[in-house]
Amino acid sequence: MVYPDRAAAGRVLGTALEHLRDSQPLVLGLPRGGVPVAAAVCSVLGGELDVLLVRKLGLPWQPELAMGALGEGGVLVLNRDVIDRSGVSQDAFDEVERDERIELARRQHALRTGDPVSLTGRTVVIVDDGMATGATVVAACRVARAQDPERLVVAMPVSSPEAARRARHECDELVCLWTPAELGGVGMAYRDFHQLADDEVTELLS
Repeated sequence: MVYPDRAAAGRVLGTALEHLRDSQPLVLGLPRGGVPVAAAVCSVLGGELDVLLVRKLGLPWQPELAMGALGEGGVLVLNRDVIDRSGVSQDAFDEVERDERIELARRQHALRTGDPVSLTGRTVVIVDDGMATGATVVAACRVARAQDPERLVVAMPVSSPEAARRARHECDELVCLWTPAELGGVGMAYRDFHQLADDEVTELLS
C-alpha cells in the first residue's frame, strides 16, 4: 500500500473514522507532515481542525530515529530502548533537547495565530503522516491527556508494529490503516513525501 500523497492518505483515513462523525471531533495534526493528513480527515469527517506541537528528539547521527520527544507544556518522553542501544551521552542528548526546545518555541510562534482550541470534554483525534518509533505520538497523547479530553483517538495511515503498540497504551482507540512488518521509514508509504514549509501548514490550518 503506497499513498499518492498525504492528502490522499487523509481521505482514506477519514473514511475509517466515520464512526466518530456524530461526536464532532477535534482533529489535531502534528506538524508539519501530519497537518495535511489531518486537514483531509476533517474534509471527510467534519469536526474542527487544529495543530498539536511536538518535537522529535532524534539521535545526533541519525535524526530520523527518535530517542524521545518534546511536547507543549513541558512534556518529555524518552525512548529508552533507542537511548540504551545507541550509547548516546547525556551531553549529546542535552544538546539535541536544547535545540528542539528552541524549534518548538519557534513553531509555536510561526504556526499559532491564536490560542489552541480547548481539548476538555472533546473527542480528540491525533493525526500524523505515520509512526516509526511512536515517541512523538506518545508525547502528543500525554500533552492531550493533560487537558482532559472525553476520548482520545490516534489515527495513522501507516505505522511500524512497535510504534502501534506504544501508541495503543496511550489512547482510548488506535486506528491505523497499514502496519507493515518492516517499516524502513514513513516516507516509504508515500509517492510524494516532500518536506512542508510553515506557510503550507498555516494555509491548511486557516
